[in-house]
Amino acid sequence: MMYVHFCRTCSRFYLLNGHKMTCPACAGPLNEMRMPYMDYVNMTAAQRSQLAEDCRNEDTLKKLSTTYRMYKYSKWYRNQSANPT
Repeated sequence: MMYVHFCRTCSRFYLLNGHKMTCPACAGPLNEMRMPYMDYVNMTAAQRSQLAEDCRNEDTLKKLSTTYRMYKYSKWYRNQSANPT
């Protein structure tokens, strides 16, 4: 399934399959957005720019993002915990 993520470091949106925690470009932390994939895809360029501007504000970003609670049970999390670098 596709999910919308926002990287605060890059100030970019990523449409990624699955629940990801790190940015594919800079390896910084990602915020998973509450909005469905199709809502983001159907936005105009102006709406996406406004959303990116809103996400640069920490308080607004907290309201727009969600926490994937099951990540501790995922395979990549167990592998990362077993091999800390």
